[in-house]
Amino acid sequence: MTIILETRSLSYSYGDGTEALKDVSISLEAGKKVALVGPNGAGKSTLMLMFNGILRPGEGEVLFRGRPMSYDAASLRSIRRAVGMVFQNSDDQLFAPTVYQDVAFGPTNLGYAAEKVKRYAGFALQYVGLLGYERRPPHHLSGGEKKRVAIAGILAMEPEVIILDEPTSNLDPASSEEIMEMLDELNLGGKTLIISTHDVDLAYRWADEVILMKDGGVVRRGTGQEVFGDAELIRDARLKLPIVVDLYQELAGRSIVRVAKPPRNILELCDLLQSKAEAQAGVWGKIYICNVDEKDEKEIRAVLDKNPADFKGAMGSSAKVMAEKCGITIDFTYGVIDKCILKALIGKSSLIMTSGGMVEHTLQRIKDYGLESGTKIEAIGLMQ
Repeated sequence: MTIILETRSLSYSYGDGTEALKDVSISLEAGKKVALVGPNGAGKSTLMLMFNGILRPGEGEVLFRGRPMSYDAASLRSIRRAVGMVFQNSDDQLFAPTVYQDVAFGPTNLGYAAEKVKRYAGFALQYVGLLGYERRPPHHLSGGEKKRVAIAGILAMEPEVIILDEPTSNLDPASSEEIMEMLDELNLGGKTLIISTHDVDLAYRWADEVILMKDGGVVRRGTGQEVFGDAELIRDARLKLPIVVDLYQELAGRSIVRVAKPPRNILELCDLLQSKAEAQAGVWGKIYICNVDEKDEKEIRAVLDKNPADFKGAMGSSAKVMAEKCGITIDFTYGVIDKCILKALIGKSSLIMTSGGMVEHTLQRIKDYGLESGTKIEAIGLMQ
């Protein structure tokens, strides 16, 4: 276990006397997805600004990889390269005349050579699915596109940690899910991710660790099941239970389900409600996985002709772009793996288009589901 960020007895008050943080001591593991949750005024945003060095503690200290933060210009430049922050309102972060200039600002400011700046900015825009947007003015983009540009601007500096304040704020549901899927992909690539959110459903299903804050302090931390499994604590923090947990508790109160922990998602809830004795063993649908990085448009069409599927999903920007090029109608653009598993449970086949490390992640997720549920769903990596 490697601790990447840590606070020790951290306190902070704003100029008007508002005490935003009170004796906060936490440590965060590298490579984890962490969600800070709590009501307005809990201290979430203030704590995030401490992680990035934008605010300086009144008392206590912040450590990055075991070393206390220093607040001279050179040290702050180093910290902000390693710990990038995406603000809640993208308009507060985007300021250049064009998308490319905005994304290139960070690496340029770090002193990278022009060729390196161009390469890194291009990679970042490709990663977020905005190649071809280089000359567009940021203020002409949609909310979701602005958020992607802001993330690309951070990615271009190669951070180890990415902090996002309310990453789905003011986005429609589909854009919100696509942003969170992108964050999943970044995490699989080794990035540590920290978000603050009021969306308890998002925090519950997404985060490896949830940190519940109230009145400037940490009330509870643990997995989503551990934190949101305490209904009284959640009510006391003026939050609501995630829908899955709320429904589970109602079912448990009627003795319809009897397990120690609430399900993590809709798929697990369905498993609780569907008796394995009634399952139609042997008629599960198959899930095909196609790596779009290894095939061109013609090859992908050939794959579809050879392996027809009832449903199709695309994970990641590259897969969505390729599906559009191929004229493929996509049924699922977020929550793809679980939705395809749900379809397999009723005998329907699915094709998941994805790329890079997401291929192995997809195969492993389906395998893990089989081990947990005792249901063997065949996952097939398409090579031809």
